[in-house]
Amino acid sequence: MGWSYLLIAGLFEIAWAVGMKYTHSFTRFWPSVLVIIAMLLSVYFLTLAIKTIPVGTAYAVWTGIGIAGTTVLGIILFQEPVQLLRLFFIFLILVSIVGLKVIAK
Repeated sequence: MGWSYLLIAGLFEIAWAVGMKYTHSFTRFWPSVLVIIAMLLSVYFLTLAIKTIPVGTAYAVWTGIGIAGTTVLGIILFQEPVQLLRLFFIFLILVSIVGLKVIAK
């Protein structure tokens, strides 16, 4: 279950990171409330994950999911630049996540 919790935590990580753009520096009430809820859920599911996954591995995967997902959604939703090197390094993060999953015990 730890890896499932970690995936959920990573998805909430993406949600709050992208959602911050919609809060307008926390001046919009409902987007701000949703971002705070997503933050809390992200950390909550991370704490469940680290019961069975080493904390360093879980943290690296959690942030990696957040980085990759937020970058992709930034490109899709906010027309952020698509650069070959940027995509290559995001790919390396994803490869690292898979590697950590493979070697985790």
